[in-house]
Amino acid sequence: MKITGTFLDEISHDIPHQNWGKEEWDRDFGFMKAVGIDTVIMIRSGYRRFITYPSAYLQKEYGCYQPPLDLVELFLELAEKYEMKFYFGLYDSGRYWDTGNLKDEIDANRFVIDEVWEKYGKYRSFGGWYLSMEISRRTKGATEAFRTLGLQCKQVSGGLPTFISPWIDGKKAVMAASSQLSKDDVVSLSEHEKEWSEIFHGISGAVDAVAFQDGHIDYHELPDFFEINKKMADRFGLQCWTNAESFDRDMPIKFFPIKFEKLRLKLEAARKAGYDKAITFEFSHFMSPQSSYLQARNLYRRYQEYLLELE
Repeated sequence: MKITGTFLDEISHDIPHQNWGKEEWDRDFGFMKAVGIDTVIMIRSGYRRFITYPSAYLQKEYGCYQPPLDLVELFLELAEKYEMKFYFGLYDSGRYWDTGNLKDEIDANRFVIDEVWEKYGKYRSFGGWYLSMEISRRTKGATEAFRTLGLQCKQVSGGLPTFISPWIDGKKAVMAASSQLSKDDVVSLSEHEKEWSEIFHGISGAVDAVAFQDGHIDYHELPDFFEINKKMADRFGLQCWTNAESFDRDMPIKFFPIKFEKLRLKLEAARKAGYDKAITFEFSHFMSPQSSYLQARNLYRRYQEYLLELE
């Protein structure tokens, strides 16, 4: 199972910002291309007041700061240069994290979608949309938000694909700001299947793929959850991707590049379950040879060796 897509986490909400400019990003796209990545996904176009492109709407309505560089344009240009598809991640106002209600994200993004497509839809590398609202279980307004925004994305762009990347409410599903590494209150396999079957039913036709984050459950639990995820996706006509996290949730310091053995276990579990695609969160911090984490260059080398094994 090869990683063929990666998120681009330029907002860097809970990991250190690397302060890259055009030259560093260009070089990183080259490193991605060299290991077979063909898809890049901006994880979110903004978080609270920080944004990745000069949005007149977000600056006026949400008091967002003027960004020093238009990263959406840069990433689209680099995606064209390296023959990749770029997925645009929607804006996160932060209000959902404060209230638990996703309605505010609908209100913000219905304007963002139109603005972004008018501004950047001309790029042939614009390949789809990422609905960036992250949930793990039935959440107030989740199905409505995914369906409403997914359908609008498709309508304005002539049917370009959409996807979501939720997490599984397993023992490692703790907040990044928490000092804990695990919790006792976890979802069962049957609860997970029941709740996500209901959500998939509600978003069918508006969302094309689901990429569950793979880091919130233990490694021995992967086969059972992956089997259920694939079965549900097939039942409701969704592509089943895996978001193979390339950072380690088992360490007391959050977050370092993952031990390669763990990444391999997760990729092999996805392969055995018959998943359609593997993406990662996220190459530039945790796998890139030029990452601020020295361990990332070693993970890149181990992954290159893994690719040679697969040939």
